[in-house]
Amino acid sequence: MSELTHFDALGRAIMVDVSEKTETVREAVAQGEILLGKEAFEAVKKGTVKKGDVLATARIAAIMGLKKTSELIPLCHPLPLTHASVEFEMIEEALLVRATCTVRTKAVTGVEMEALTGVSVALLTIYDMCKAVDKGMEIGRICLLKKSGGKSGDYVREAGE
Repeated sequence: MSELTHFDALGRAIMVDVSEKTETVREAVAQGEILLGKEAFEAVKKGTVKKGDVLATARIAAIMGLKKTSELIPLCHPLPLTHASVEFEMIEEALLVRATCTVRTKAVTGVEMEALTGVSVALLTIYDMCKAVDKGMEIGRICLLKKSGGKSGDYVREAGE
């Protein structure tokens, strides 16, 4: 198991010193899901949610949110992001919306936290916009699907992980 890097020799939380790391292109892809009731799912699908276009709003919210990751997550480095995208898949038979967020940078540290933050904000936005119809929605299965770049190399989540 890797040594935890956000602690000093005395066990105190620290921001990792990345000044000696090499700048590389780094990318991360994260995914998560929100389970909706039938009425809320249909409203999102048909675009009849009173607050507006749910998925378009969630996409913008996700991008805005991921750009603020270092303000939300303690000890996270602010990064010059070069790309961010959010895609949605509506899975009717399960009544769920799957969000996938891809983030890229050319920097000395990775963008996993930004991708995970983007997915989380997207799903929370869907909840907020649909809560008048369904307060029982469930957010879950938020995970890193893959990442590339940096000293630790590539990671791809195994099926069933």
